[in-house]
Amino acid sequence: MSSTDDDGLSAAKDWWDRNGKPLLTGALLAAALVAGWQTWHKYQSNQSQGASVLYQNLLETALTPTGEPDASKVAELAGKLKSEFGGTAYAQYGSLFVAKVAVDSGKLDDAASELNSVLAKPADATLGEIARQRLARVLAAQDKADEALKLLDGDADKAFQASREELKGDLLVQLGRAGDAHSAYEKAKAALSDEAAVGGLQLKLDDLAKGDA
Repeated sequence: MSSTDDDGLSAAKDWWDRNGKPLLTGALLAAALVAGWQTWHKYQSNQSQGASVLYQNLLETALTPTGEPDASKVAELAGKLKSEFGGTAYAQYGSLFVAKVAVDSGKLDDAASELNSVLAKPADATLGEIARQRLARVLAAQDKADEALKLLDGDADKAFQASREELKGDLLVQLGRAGDAHSAYEKAKAALSDEAAVGGLQLKLDDLAKGDA
């Protein structure tokens, strides 16, 4: 082999050491990342599907001849949702359903416990606000309207502003604060379209007006 060939081979080896190995390592790393992402995505998809099926089963417990959910089945399915998919939106919507069943059964403490668990760490802002407003209603039913009102301090997302202000009005009526209740109902009305504002909310305003007369 000539010195020219030796020089060419040496140069090729040098190039490989400088560029080939890093390129190969980078390609392998990229392939591993893609494979990992695909595996994770598939896992997430399977998780979501499993949670969806359990949640659907939970809702179907209400499809009884009497229309009342099977309490033992509700507890079983809700427990599975929490243990297998805890923290997910499905598990938390399951908690909202469990809380509703508890309220319907007169078990307000159990309902408050479920709603507090969602409110402590909601999967998203919508779940957090739904849990907050439902918990406020449960507290009101427990004659804790002052505590419920504190729970509604601050501003809500625009999508929930009307329902929160109307709920504040209901709590203020319960506390005998008619003037403040009227203001809250007016805020709720202002957050709605003219068509939506006509109905139960307007009736509440009319009732307060009659009381002032």
